[in-house]
Amino acid sequence: MAELVVFHHVQGLTPGIESFAESLREAGHVVHAPDLFEGWRFDSLEAGLAYVQQIGFAEVIARGVAAVQELPQELVYAGFSLGVLPAQLLAQTRSGARGALLMYACAPVAEFGDRWPEGVPVQIHAMNNDAEFIGADLEAARELVAQAREAELFLYPGSEHLFADSSLSDYDEAAAASLLERALEFARTAG
Repeated sequence: MAELVVFHHVQGLTPGIESFAESLREAGHVVHAPDLFEGWRFDSLEAGLAYVQQIGFAEVIARGVAAVQELPQELVYAGFSLGVLPAQLLAQTRSGARGALLMYACAPVAEFGDRWPEGVPVQIHAMNNDAEFIGADLEAARELVAQAREAELFLYPGSEHLFADSSLSDYDEAAAASLLERALEFARTAG
């Protein structure tokens, strides 16, 4: 089984993110879900983004990096939207990474290094009409898939951004179930 770190989105460590982490645990994986917002949760993307702009994106990433310092290096990094930033950075730069699950976002590979690391599998999940993803994130995802040896991009029908968070109005049960099934298989093979 794998050991994973799950980084939450801009609305914080919601019950839906905790439920996703618990589903991974129930499958036998060791899962860490650090709270990068120190207890703050937000009712909207806009409120969460205002908080992130106040503390800075660099601070969010630094908190993610700090959260794994005492953990083994052989981790799968999973990030939801904003959480993709520390997940992708660590998957690309921290020795021993076992894989990356990037949900709702993808940064250009060049943001964190020259190339995607050899032997680090990655899955990217988003909705095909998500205004937050279509554009730069989709382009970055396609670039990553073209570059990485073991990479998959899954686009689900719909336009919701945080579609796999069961505690939010964006929740899409069918798409979330498919994402979870794929994530569980990914974690099983990465372990």
